[in-house]
Amino acid sequence: MQLSDVKTIKASPETVWAAILNPEVLKLCVPGCQSMTGSVDEGFEATVKQKIGPVSATFTGVVTLSDIDPGRAVTISGEGKGGAAGFAKGGAKVRLTPVEAGTELAYEVEAAVGGKIAQLGSRLIDGFAKKMADEFFTRFQDALEAPEEGADEGEAPAEANEEAPKKGWFKRMIGA
Repeated sequence: MQLSDVKTIKASPETVWAAILNPEVLKLCVPGCQSMTGSVDEGFEATVKQKIGPVSATFTGVVTLSDIDPGRAVTISGEGKGGAAGFAKGGAKVRLTPVEAGTELAYEVEAAVGGKIAQLGSRLIDGFAKKMADEFFTRFQDALEAPEEGADEGEAPAEANEEAPKKGWFKRMIGA
């Protein structure tokens, strides 16, 4: 399964780059991620809990960053094993381009699964993989564009105000 998309993030390329290399940022953006530890040089170990159709599993695996062109491009690759459920692996080639509105983030995602989850059928798997990629990059964009904690949020709904401290912390963490 392959897909690609482009998002314009209202943040400088330096801020976007710092965020994409940060394990805490990646943990917050990966749907179902329970833990992520490690470094850019050595790779990250992650635990992700997901439900794909009728199959629910906790995947443990490794995330590596390669083809690093500082400030411009990186390939994020991951492979996880979910016990009896099977395995999942994939990657995203990410390119950053400065634009007037901030940073254009273009990505190409490729994913594959095996074992019990592969028996669910390619349409279900492809739909799930697309949803996961879209959700990761949407969370990434939302986190970078979130207002700072304590900033005037106008007439934001109560739910948005409840998340403001977390989002403000996120932006301070990456030095935005």
